[in-house]
Amino acid sequence: MSLPRLPKALVQRAVTDALAEDLGLAGDLTTDATVAAEAEADAVIASRQVGVIAGLDLAEAAFAAMDAGVRFERFCLDGARVGPGDVVARMTGNARAILTGERVALNYMGRLSGIASLTRRYVDAIDGTKAAIADTRKTTPGLRAFEKYAVRCGGGQNHRTGLFDAILIKDNHIVAAGGVEAAIARARAYAGHMVKIEVEVDTLEQLALVLKHKVDAVLLDNMAPETLRAAVRQVGGRALTEASGGVNLQTVRAIAETGVDLISVGALTHSAPVLDLGLDFKG
Repeated sequence: MSLPRLPKALVQRAVTDALAEDLGLAGDLTTDATVAAEAEADAVIASRQVGVIAGLDLAEAAFAAMDAGVRFERFCLDGARVGPGDVVARMTGNARAILTGERVALNYMGRLSGIASLTRRYVDAIDGTKAAIADTRKTTPGLRAFEKYAVRCGGGQNHRTGLFDAILIKDNHIVAAGGVEAAIARARAYAGHMVKIEVEVDTLEQLALVLKHKVDAVLLDNMAPETLRAAVRQVGGRALTEASGGVNLQTVRAIAETGVDLISVGALTHSAPVLDLGLDFKG
């Protein structure tokens, strides 16, 4: 599995902001009051349930921001499947630094690992079909790059990153533009040659109209499996087909079996439960 690299500057900025929020003006009152400044510790992060790991770079950066001397040893890579009791990482060094960085590290890892774990469940559910699972822009403000990275860790694909890197003409754009053909014409006149154009359609009749124009992808919105199957035949490979709407773990297999290329799932990022990870000091 090929994963994108999280830019170091992006990771450091996110961790710095999170630590500043947690420490406030007075710092870690509990740790500073109870733990000697020179105390050393040996601690591990372990999973408490089945899942997929993501966010190790953020965890390491959280401890390093508190003390560059803390050693962070990885026992797996992002994208690895884990079970209850599996050790993910080990930290050795200044006890205060480990304790103060703990919550930021676990918050990031738990959130991203939860997304990776849910994504993997969807990917496994459609195994053997040609379809791929993709995310959407339904992400947490400020965390989009990390959440989309977590989707990749779970075996999914990234849809457009934001409003800036592709044109996706949806129903409201069509209404505002005065019709689907007008919207496509304006998009084509506006877009550069490197920008892809996708159009959302709700019916086979609308799809037929869109296919008269050269578009890169069609978003087949809230269609039943039998309609999706007909839409795939109608497209006939002339554009990428993306199914969206009404997708959950109970329906995704039937959707994939219609022959669509891509299934976008907002729940990957807006509804993923946190993976339960714990940090414990060795006695």
